[in-house]
Amino acid sequence: MNCVPVKGDGIEACANCGKLGGDTVKLKDCKACRLVKYCGVDCQRAHRKHHKKACKQRAAELEDERLYSQGHERPEGDFCPICTLPIPLPTSKHSDFWVCCMKRVCHGCVVAAQQRGMFDCPFCRTPMQEDNESSLAMVQKRVDAKDPVAMLFLGDKYYFENLGLEKDVQRAIELWTEAAKLGLSYAHHKLGNCYFDGEGVAEDHAKAVQHWKKAAMLGNIDSRNSLGVYEVENGNYGRAVRHYLIAAKMGESVSLNNIREMFVGGIATKEHYAEALKGYWDSVEEMKSQERDEAKALVSRVRHNDHAI
Repeated sequence: MNCVPVKGDGIEACANCGKLGGDTVKLKDCKACRLVKYCGVDCQRAHRKHHKKACKQRAAELEDERLYSQGHERPEGDFCPICTLPIPLPTSKHSDFWVCCMKRVCHGCVVAAQQRGMFDCPFCRTPMQEDNESSLAMVQKRVDAKDPVAMLFLGDKYYFENLGLEKDVQRAIELWTEAAKLGLSYAHHKLGNCYFDGEGVAEDHAKAVQHWKKAAMLGNIDSRNSLGVYEVENGNYGRAVRHYLIAAKMGESVSLNNIREMFVGGIATKEHYAEALKGYWDSVEEMKSQERDEAKALVSRVRHNDHAI
């Protein structure tokens, strides 16, 4: 038996017994590779030993197609909910996170709101919380409502020992796992890091890579870069360049520098670096706004005054 789709006059047949599909026989694809069809589970099992090698190879090819074709757009949480522009990287440096609505607002919109006399949350107008207990109560309410962003946030607080919480890696992993099940890319990234380093879980690089892949296909830039580093460490330079290219075009300077180093080392081509460089600066241009420039200038003036003699 071969593993090439069996077709004849527009009619397909079972790869094992040759039974033709029709009104009375409904053939189903092999879910892993979709190369062949079967009339039933018994035929699929009987044909497994003949089909296994080709199935595994094609399944890997399909996974790669999804991995490199998906996740070229940053996730929703990377966009300011007010100006709707992507937030410069790293987002934590160029935005504030508000526990009241679980939104990350860029500094440009925060400063613009403050210039208008609004010092509460610039998105939902909720007053700022003055103590850890109030903030935690607000977060826990959203966790109970199955908000994945709140789960991620609370997991971070347990992991980094913030808001008066004692460090609890296991609780952090539980929260991140729940958030990942709800499709949050950032949670997959954190779980990948834990499995790669063996922190709070048994070290398992295969599981780490799977979490990074899921995150990358959802647009997570950190995971995309981590996959590039992993491929370099395993000598798969071509795969690494593909990951770095995607991340660089999304505005990740680390990935851009990685491609530059590979170009200098003769691993990546001049065309790779030129493509990454153009994509990076195009992405950076999309993140600019007058309000963000004003916020950046304001921060620079404050720092200058703080260090003035």
